[in-house]
Amino acid sequence: MLNFVEESTNSANIKVIGVGGGGNNAVNVMISSGVRGVEYIAVNTDKQALDNSKAENTLQIGTKLTKGLGAGANPEKGKKAAEESADEISKAIEGADMVFITAGMGGGTGTGAAPVIAQIAKNAGALTVAVVTKPFSFEGRVRMNKAEEGIAELKKNVDTLITIPNDKILQIIEKRTSITDALSKADDILKQGIQSISGLISEAALINLDFADVEAVMKDQGLAHMGMGTASGEDRAIVAAKQAIESPLLETTIDGAKGVLINVTGGSDLGLLEVSEATDIIRQKCDPDAMIIFGAATRDDFGDEIVITVVATGLQDASDDFFNTPQLRRQPVSSTPKYNEIPRVSDTPKVETVAPAEETFANSFDDNVTAGDDDMVIPTFLRRKK
Repeated sequence: MLNFVEESTNSANIKVIGVGGGGNNAVNVMISSGVRGVEYIAVNTDKQALDNSKAENTLQIGTKLTKGLGAGANPEKGKKAAEESADEISKAIEGADMVFITAGMGGGTGTGAAPVIAQIAKNAGALTVAVVTKPFSFEGRVRMNKAEEGIAELKKNVDTLITIPNDKILQIIEKRTSITDALSKADDILKQGIQSISGLISEAALINLDFADVEAVMKDQGLAHMGMGTASGEDRAIVAAKQAIESPLLETTIDGAKGVLINVTGGSDLGLLEVSEATDIIRQKCDPDAMIIFGAATRDDFGDEIVITVVATGLQDASDDFFNTPQLRRQPVSSTPKYNEIPRVSDTPKVETVAPAEETFANSFDDNVTAGDDDMVIPTFLRRKK
């Protein structure tokens, strides 16, 4: 069931597709935050969730299969729902130069449908970028396994993939940080990924970056790192550059990057020397033969502030051995639905900060949902209380 509103643009046609409860929520956050210049599409198997979407364009998938009641934490059902609605997905994507896909991995619709949607977008010729989250460790091994399987399948079907482990939130908050403040950090990184890259393409600049530049760095590049740094005062460019390459909520670094987009925006006093110093810091972290594309812009309303955006691609996947940790090593789980078509990731990188002593299934799901609703398996941090 498709509810799609055509929207024209003079620049590259960029579409943001939120898949499942987590992806729908991310789209709502971006719309509420005023992120413009892109077209939003909310995709779900859950009709009730779509009714609450702020996106003008909504697409209910798998109507015959799920009857609008969600995928029930079953990625295979999410996949089949997307396949059932492949023609409608193609119509929604039609005309896009670039497609962002965002989802919370580990549930049913986002995990199963996102790879199918990505494949359709890529086959249509769109530059396809996924920005997805991994569940908290306390959500248990079963959910984490599903997420890793979905990410492995997604990686096959996108040009560039940015992953955000929810556990990183726990590293950057104080013990007494409120739930609201903690949740906003996850929302911000999802929003930032879309806003930064779309801004690189659409904003006028002194040294301009266009869609061809972005495509040159991001097409068929696999794992990516995205960061934004903001600073003012003395050494502002250096401080902003370091912030941009050390994004605390990502598991990636730019070390050895094969391609890099750097965009610097400041006030009318933006200096060439400080820009050179900042870009040198970034360049030294990359592969010596990396393709580096640089853009710069000035804005009167920036005053003393400088913003540096970095998108680095062609990275080594630093999470390849994560699940070799004793606490999270995969075990067969006979009581869960099989999801055989997506190959398992057998070895993933230790992330020292993620080490639950015991696996637990913390109840991090919303109580106010209907049976079968895909929101039941969306991490709390990706939802807003109604």
